[in-house]
Amino acid sequence: MVKLTLFGTLGCHLCEDAELIIAECEGIKVETIDIAEQEQWQEKYAIRIPVLYHPETEKELGWPFASADIEGFIKELTHD
Repeated sequence: MVKLTLFGTLGCHLCEDAELIIAECEGIKVETIDIAEQEQWQEKYAIRIPVLYHPETEKELGWPFASADIEGFIKELTHD
C-alpha cells in the first residue's frame, strides 16, 4: 500500500474532483491535508492544489490528473 498526501482546501472544486478520481484507484492510502492549516503549505500550494504528494520521496503529482496518471505515479514510486 502506497501512502500519499493530498494537499487541498475546503471549497476547492478541483480538490473534490481529485478526491473522486483517487477513490477509483486501488493500492493507495491518502491523507488529505488542508493547506489553510499552515502558512508554509499555503505559500507552496495555494495556486497549485490539488497536489498528490509522496512523503517518502517528496515527489509530487500536480493537477490535472486522471486515475491513469495516479497509477503511473505509483509505478514510478515503487520502481525507484
